[in-house]
Amino acid sequence: MSEVVFLIEDAPEGGYIARALGESIFTEADDLDRLREEIRDAVRCHFPNEQTRPKLIRLHFIRDEVIAS
Repeated sequence: MSEVVFLIEDAPEGGYIARALGESIFTEADDLDRLREEIRDAVRCHFPNEQTRPKLIRLHFIRDEVIAS
């Protein structure tokens, strides 16, 4: 695997939630800089062997926007 993709969503209580597609990796943080650190750490923990660890981490942001009509 050369890449792992994370879906990033706004957390209901504030901050962000990240979950990997096809892997059991979940993390959260209060801001985007901290979230990036948490994601890197979670990927290193999930793939302890550097040879099998994905080389790229892609972040896909999902945002809902509601506007009044």
